[in-house]
Parts: sequence; structure tokens; C-alpha cells
Amino acid sequence: MTSKDSSASIGLDLNKPDVQKLFSDFMVPGVDMRSLISSQQKNIAALTQANQHAVEGMQALAQRQLEIMKQTMVSAADAAKQVSTSGNPKEAAAKQAELAKAAFEQAVTNMREMAEMVSKFSNQAFDVISKRVTEGFDEIKQRAQAPR
Repeated sequence: MTSKDSSASIGLDLNKPDVQKLFSDFMVPGVDMRSLISSQQKNIAALTQANQHAVEGMQALAQRQLEIMKQTMVSAADAAKQVSTSGNPKEAAAKQAELAKAAFEQAVTNMREMAEMVSKFSNQAFDVISKRVTEGFDEIKQRAQAPR
């Protein structure tokens, strides 16, 4: 007997599993399967939403990194032009130091901005999961206090 045959014998279509049907075959006395399934569906929805925040965050971060790279390339070309047009070696050295300082300050600003972006999207994902965990504990408490 193959796994396909055995799954068919219990009424399980592996392509489109009916979770409620599957769990109804395994009823446990004293366990409200509908609320258990509902709770798990809420867990999956929360994970999906948290993952969506993470994906959006990664996309925004990648987009910002691309913008920063383009900005850096333009700035580097401009800096090279400014240094090459400086009148004498002393002016060129002073201009290089000034441009290096500005580039360093911009790099620190960019790193801070990206760290804040990562923090923002991480917090959004964490908040979704945290809220669902709290709701889950409340659901358990309500079920425990419900009259039997």
C-alpha cells in the first residue's frame, strides 16, 4: 500500500488537505477542535503578516542600499574631479581631506539610517508575533475558565 493509498483511505487529499476534516477524525474528548483550529489559523495569519513585514523591510533596505551606492558613485566622481582641478598639491591634499571627512560622515549617516530601517521592520514583525502570543495565552485562559 502506498502513502497515496493510505491517505486516500482516511479521506485525505494531499493536494488540498481539509484540516477540519482531518482533525474531526481524531476527536479527543474535552478538546474543542474548532477553537484549536481557529487558534492555529490565527497563528498562521500572524506569521504570514510578520513575514510580510520582514519581506517589505528587506525590499526597502535593498532599495535604499542601491540608492546609497548610486549616490556614492556620483560623489566619488565629483570628488575626483574636484581634486584633479585643484591648483596645487597643498590645495589638492586639503580638498582630499575635506572630501574624505564628508564621505565618512555620509557613510555614518547612511549606516544609521539603514540600522533604523532594520529596527523598524523588525519591531513591526515582532509586534505582530508578540500580540498573537498574548492573544493565544488569553484564549488558553478563557478555555481553562470555561464551564465544562
